Amino acid sequence: MATLRKALKNPYLVLAKLIHGRAKWLSDEMYLKILYRGIFGKPLHLQSPRTFNEKLQWLKLHDRNPLYTGMVDKVEAKEIAAGKIGRQHIIPTLGVWDSFDQIDFASLPQQFVLKCSHDSGGLVIVKNKADLDMRSAKKKINRSLRRNYYWQSREWPYKNVKPRILAEAYVGSNGEDLRDYKFFCFNGEPKYLFVASDRNTPGEEVKFDYFDMDFNKLNMKQCAHPNSNYCLQKPASFEEMICLAKILSRGIPQVRIDFYEVNGQVLFGEFTFFHHGGFVPFEPDHIDFEWGQNILLPEINKQ
Repeated sequence: MATLRKALKNPYLVLAKLIHGRAKWLSDEMYLKILYRGIFGKPLHLQSPRTFNEKLQWLKLHDRNPLYTGMVDKVEAKEIAAGKIGRQHIIPTLGVWDSFDQIDFASLPQQFVLKCSHDSGGLVIVKNKADLDMRSAKKKINRSLRRNYYWQSREWPYKNVKPRILAEAYVGSNGEDLRDYKFFCFNGEPKYLFVASDRNTPGEEVKFDYFDMDFNKLNMKQCAHPNSNYCLQKPASFEEMICLAKILSRGIPQVRIDFYEVNGQVLFGEFTFFHHGGFVPFEPDHIDFEWGQNILLPEINKQ
């Protein structure tokens, strides 16, 4: 009965669930409007977007810099980042293949990570090669290879990324939980970050904690992930991360730059243009508007 009342109150929510990742016949704009209204319970204002999540949808439709496709390609992104901040900040690539059957496992070390170049989620962490469940890994990777991540939230940079598999060096931090530091940057200026923890802790949900640029914890969260109960310490290389994030985000209206800190060394993670696809509400709600004020939308190219 509660589900029926919810559906009657917001029928767009039912429609959004039905089309999510499907409905390829819908234009990007119509798809985003339906999904947004279903999730947020209000129309998507594309003529005068004001919030962070609204502006991400606008950028999907209007800021189509062809360079972004290479930046979301997990193979090419490393080369792009290396050219800007130096190869010492890049996790070494061990191999790149078009199919799982091409992978030369004998040449790989005991610890490594497999991921797909074109999506989010096609990840296999191998801490001991002898324990690798080859069948399960192949199933997961092949499922990702068949998927075009663009259709999920119409994040257009992913549409033309060539699906490939890459193996990269496993990076750890003395057996501790490897945390990543994700900086929200606006035209080369980092303003906020969140720290992801318990990402690979068995039985634990991933935690997100948000901070300002003085590493003061912000009283906020997004519905997708809870805050942690940890007293997180500012990483030793925090100021270096800020400097590198400025370099990597220069000239881009909004992009998230991800780093790891491993034994005091800063390692580049990835470029993310549409945090959660622009489809996860903030708590409290006013954060969505406050963050949105940092995004200065570029002029639309009418040619």
